[in-house]
Amino acid sequence: MLMGMRIKLLTMNRAALRATLALVAALGACAAPLAHGQIYLCIDANGLKELTDIGRPGCRALDVPGSIAAPARRGDGAPRSAPAPMASPANFPKVDTTQQKARDNERRDILSDELRSEEKKLAELKREFNGGEPERHGDEKNYAKYQERTAQLRDNVARSEKNVEALRRELSNIK
Repeated sequence: MLMGMRIKLLTMNRAALRATLALVAALGACAAPLAHGQIYLCIDANGLKELTDIGRPGCRALDVPGSIAAPARRGDGAPRSAPAPMASPANFPKVDTTQQKARDNERRDILSDELRSEEKKLAELKREFNGGEPERHGDEKNYAKYQERTAQLRDNVARSEKNVEALRRELSNIK
């Protein structure tokens, strides 16, 4: 539960120690899904009390309700292997390779068309944006309206650039 962290308890009277242990027990019950092991109470030669999740000689295991035993540690330090991938069921539908290639080609064509239209839209937006200084319209006698339209154009250019980038990425992911 403490995940290697240690809580040093200064010399306490019995009532304070019981209150602390009750708090630990309550936290253990509240965080039961997160608890991962045994909690030990260690008292050193100077009388300092320490709560830890590492058992050592002279430490006493505490019974904390709601705690869950920690998984067994591997002694060799080797990383745990990934679980084996699950096999698909025998009745799982499979697609013929020629049909899949046709689907991939159709998807590539659709994405290419979308990319061309988005690039055309981006070029038009950049031309209208004019490097951050678009031409003022007749209805924009108020400078705030002009700034609002400029900000809207800037956002549209950025969105369109992101769309082009995403479409190119999707196209590169197709086999």
